[in-house]
Amino acid sequence: MPIGWSVEERIAEVVFDVPPVNAFDSATWLKLPGIIGSLAARQDVHCILIRAEGRGFCGGVDIKEMQAHPERITDLNRGNYQTFKAIRSAEIPVVSAVHSFVIGGGIGICGASDTVIAAEDAYFSLPEIDRGAMGGASHLSRMLPLHKVRAAFFTGGKIPAEEAWRLGAIEKVVPREELKAEARVFCATIASKSRKALTIAKEALNGLEERDVDRGYRWEQGFTLEMYMHEDSQKSRDAFVETGGTAKF
Repeated sequence: MPIGWSVEERIAEVVFDVPPVNAFDSATWLKLPGIIGSLAARQDVHCILIRAEGRGFCGGVDIKEMQAHPERITDLNRGNYQTFKAIRSAEIPVVSAVHSFVIGGGIGICGASDTVIAAEDAYFSLPEIDRGAMGGASHLSRMLPLHKVRAAFFTGGKIPAEEAWRLGAIEKVVPREELKAEARVFCATIASKSRKALTIAKEALNGLEERDVDRGYRWEQGFTLEMYMHEDSQKSRDAFVETGGTAKF
């Protein structure tokens, strides 16, 4: 199963396993909001942990699907938006545990989460400017300062876990082999709390934010659609697929 989940000791664990790079097609993105929403509503769940198997946490969207079916951009946009919104608006805390690459949509997942724990080999990147797309800055702006976000967006560069931790985006950086265990220990602390207290705290904290990240992301997605309609966008996707697609991960 590409997206698996389980519940144990009041922690719901959502696991990505979509070879080769956990890049999701539009159908998978459209399934994720329902999974997150249903787990968040369970009274026996006090915390959600999102993690991944394989080479990296999330390679974002399936560029090969978009290259072959650019008309699916609206489904993809909807799936992205609803996924990130489901995570941020989940009534209980959501923790993402990431390793290796966190790209594109993976940024949205982390940016929508309440806390991020990273393996030492993790890095964050928004390569959209080279892939014929836009989007992701709204959620990265929940994690990092404005000028760091802009530098990452304009260059498509990588932000290592240690740098993200230094800037306050990461709660903890741990050895790769200890990521799952460390994340579950952190989640267990949250899960030990009163569920009612957690839901009130989550609502209060979301309400304190000065900016509406969901509205901001919708604004970005308008430019994503505009970019997808430009010939440069299709050229970028064609080039990405022709060069092997996963070579840059």
